[in-house]
Amino acid sequence: MKTITQQKPLEEILESIARDTSVFIVGCGTCATLCRTGGVEEVAVMAEKLRDAGKIVTGTAVPPTGCDEVTGEMGRALRDPLAGADVVLVMSCAFGVQTAASQLKKPVAPALDTLFMGKEGPAGRYSEICMQCGQCVLSATGGICPVTVCHKGLLNGPCGGTNEGMCEVGSGRECAWTLIYGRLQAQGRLDAMRKYQAPKSYNATLRPGMIDLTHSREEAAKQ
Repeated sequence: MKTITQQKPLEEILESIARDTSVFIVGCGTCATLCRTGGVEEVAVMAEKLRDAGKIVTGTAVPPTGCDEVTGEMGRALRDPLAGADVVLVMSCAFGVQTAASQLKKPVAPALDTLFMGKEGPAGRYSEICMQCGQCVLSATGGICPVTVCHKGLLNGPCGGTNEGMCEVGSGRECAWTLIYGRLQAQGRLDAMRKYQAPKSYNATLRPGMIDLTHSREEAAKQ
């Protein structure tokens, strides 16, 4: 599963670094490379665009994973180019931006918008597969998530808008509940679909999210 991103408009990027003269660019060798938004080629193109806009690019780096390998070691290896930069432009997911900010101790600016967690399909198309809702019902839906795959997010379906397996939303979108029905039928488990799912609790995942796994394990051991 990858973090799916898209590049911000150049005008927005330039506005966010308007006060800065020199820029160091950090990409990501995993998710952003997959999405073609922050790999080696995209970082090189961005560097050229910034130079054309009058910025000084002091250096670039594309660590294997921008979210957790923008480390102090990288900072030491690229100490001089980083020291010469007013800001670090991060071509990675929002996690990578926050990691760069905390580890490099420099002002940062995101070059990408983080869209969702998903997977790549044919021809560079990406599909959301989990929105981390904190209330998983996959056991009753054949492993197909109705919250993300159903375009209405229905926990009980299908609705009246399905037609020959397609969703009324259009654009060739398949009906999630037709897919769920087919999967459960093949497994001989259609009875799972008959169970009513209560309305989704949006308190299941508190924002901002924080959990003490050590405490949770201790509580589970007592039960």
